[in-house]
Amino acid sequence: MEILGLVNYALYMAIFIAIYALLALGLNIQWGFAGLFNAGIAGFFAVGAYTSAILTSPAADGRIGGFDLHFTIGWIGAMVAAALVAWPIGKICLRFRSDYLAIASIGVAEIIRLVIKSEAELTNGARGISNIPRPAGDFGYMESQIAYLALVLGVLIVVYLLVERQFNAPWGRMMRAIRDNEDAARAMGKNVEFRRLEAFIFGSALMGLGGALFAHFNRSITPEAIDPMVATFLVWIMLILGGSGNNRGAILGAAVVWIIWSVSEIATDQLPHEYAVQAKYIRLFLIGLMLQLVLRFRPEGLLPEPLRGDLNGRGRNTKSGPANQ
Repeated sequence: MEILGLVNYALYMAIFIAIYALLALGLNIQWGFAGLFNAGIAGFFAVGAYTSAILTSPAADGRIGGFDLHFTIGWIGAMVAAALVAWPIGKICLRFRSDYLAIASIGVAEIIRLVIKSEAELTNGARGISNIPRPAGDFGYMESQIAYLALVLGVLIVVYLLVERQFNAPWGRMMRAIRDNEDAARAMGKNVEFRRLEAFIFGSALMGLGGALFAHFNRSITPEAIDPMVATFLVWIMLILGGSGNNRGAILGAAVVWIIWSVSEIATDQLPHEYAVQAKYIRLFLIGLMLQLVLRFRPEGLLPEPLRGDLNGRGRNTKSGPANQ
């Protein structure tokens, strides 16, 4: 029975790693490709989670929604809703300095969180939305976990291949040119504002998809699930630690950080109750210490951004201007 419990927990962790890897890939499109500082990941995550929940959950009294649609419709709707929220933010803020986008994205994430808590007719308020269908949820517990993991991994692989293809395509080279030298890219005739908006919307759509996968895995979604600590801060740590600008680095960072985050929780739970609550902060200390060590000894991350034409990822692109674009 102990081995069975370990296998179940390993499946649980693998599913969360895959979901967070999607969030990290979305952030990598925005920050790693285009240099856009999005500090409101939790907001797009929440939009995707609640949109899919509203579209796929059964009807409930006193709440709008409950359309009981297929989960694929919910996931597509989550991406569309997150992209629609990202469009006006990017349209207004991407013309200015990056700190404007950071401030605006934080503000929008807080607005979304407050709306979720207060609009009971839409989101059921603090109680959240339950009875969200999970694909293969009718199977046994372990079979259901395995089936959902396979589905999430399939989504992650497809997204990774598409993003990696764009990274190596002319679009990806253009985005890195804009990131490295905006004035030179504009002088070469590139529509900088439009291309940045593209990256911001694409990344936000992936964050919405991650929120939808999270909601269907838990079969419910509440405002507590969109805590910025785990829905924004951890994702940034994952990308920085893994390697900004490298899709494989984003996935590796998601795996490393989530394993440490989960294993440290198991360790602190073994302590007496009066110490266990305070020991929870050890998790933040470990993550912060690991980030400091990486920034000190490998400032470009565990897997740096590959050089031009370097498929093995041995080094990061040098930002030397338009001559290398």
